[in-house]
Amino acid sequence: MSGTFVGMPAFPKAAHEAVNNTTLRGNLRHATHTIRTKRAKAVAEVSDWAELRDAGKRIKDHTLRHLDRYLVQLEESVTAAGGVVHWAADAEEANRIVTELVRATGESEVVKVKSMATQEIGLNEALEAAGIRAYETDLAELIVQLGEDRPSHILVPAIHRNRGEIRDIFVREMGAWGRAAPEGLTDTPAELAEAARLHLREKFLRAKVGISGANFMVAETGTLVVVESEGNGRMCLTLPETLISVVGIEKVVPAWRDLEVFLQTLPRSSTAERMNPYTSMWTGTTDGDGPRALHLVLLDNGRTDTLADEVGRQALRCIRCSACLNVCPVYERAGGHAYGSVYPGPIGAILSPQLRGTASEIDASLPYASSLCGACYEVCPVAIDIPEVLVHLRERIAQGGPVTREGNTVVLRPARGHAAERAAMRAARWALGRPGALRAGQRLASRTRRFHPRTLPGPGRAWSGSRELPAVPAESFRDWWQRTRGGKDVTK
Repeated sequence: MSGTFVGMPAFPKAAHEAVNNTTLRGNLRHATHTIRTKRAKAVAEVSDWAELRDAGKRIKDHTLRHLDRYLVQLEESVTAAGGVVHWAADAEEANRIVTELVRATGESEVVKVKSMATQEIGLNEALEAAGIRAYETDLAELIVQLGEDRPSHILVPAIHRNRGEIRDIFVREMGAWGRAAPEGLTDTPAELAEAARLHLREKFLRAKVGISGANFMVAETGTLVVVESEGNGRMCLTLPETLISVVGIEKVVPAWRDLEVFLQTLPRSSTAERMNPYTSMWTGTTDGDGPRALHLVLLDNGRTDTLADEVGRQALRCIRCSACLNVCPVYERAGGHAYGSVYPGPIGAILSPQLRGTASEIDASLPYASSLCGACYEVCPVAIDIPEVLVHLRERIAQGGPVTREGNTVVLRPARGHAAERAAMRAARWALGRPGALRAGQRLASRTRRFHPRTLPGPGRAWSGSRELPAVPAESFRDWWQRTRGGKDVTK
């Protein structure tokens, strides 16, 4: 994945700093509560929401089980429709392919549709290094780009900014990127939107190359789908002469009819709308209409490794609605930047460590960035059991150490910093496998309970500082059973 967030501290430290930012917390609280309240009303309108949710889950699971077959079918369909398909194993290969495609056109600038995949691979930075300037056209992405910032939300990348901050960014930075902000610009939403519209219009009309992602790819027809609310995507997809779409391999669905499910659940879960204002679909190229050249870059970048994990693979069902972020009490207080990834919140906590591995401090900490309250699972439109995957990844990190990739091989390295935990687990296994020793230890503990401390000493203080140690009962269950029931020792 992209190096954009390399060097960031682990989640606990980053979150600690974020929660002290009262402006950030206020922005997040207002935005997330507003979105999730509207979403709840939109979902309540659909009488068969539970059935739609289950259908989405089943479609995704079926596709992932047969991903090899559907990707080959997709390539054949796209090629037959006049497109060219490229396969990228990782971010470096994807960036190289896109850069070479842009250079082949002779252009030095591109316009972009909002795309998580291109953020994941750090495409903007790669293009800049090659002397190609990429212009983000989504309003929130434009704010992030002009402010030299990082996205902090899947749906609303600038959710951490308020109107006053956005106005200041426009006034200060727009002129260096193109048309300057109007004189006397205020922070009213209408004026900010108009300033962005005027700024971007000249780029839409001038650009010869557009870059997009896709929400869905239909294997049987080779159709790519982008849903959005502003119309900037429609401009990028139809006006340029060359269109390059970078899409994760998990975004494929088998048939056209499958879109019926997702085009109902995605808008309600993301923007709380019955349908997206702009749903753009394109199949190859057509003479005299739209781009004359279409390139589809199919991105792996850790997805195949994730697919191999029977528990963790459900993260690949994600349709990027961001509903889990808007209900998460941790995200609401810490914000998206603390996750150190373009995928923040609960879905980022299970997706990023699988795509990138857990060799880094930030990735190894992400599965612990949750209270396991389960609110994310309840709102997920494809029923990803995020708490289950979080616990699974915690177990994997604790038992096996950091997971990383070397080429196409997943490597499980010895854990560092978990020696005490592993020693405690080994001791527990020894005791639980020897009933006599366990019984003697329990009796000794009950007789010395008055001397037990309320907090743990040394490194254990960090654990017991926010938890009460359980009180040792006066007698063990086994002794109570023998005393009250006169039965045999249950350990024998």
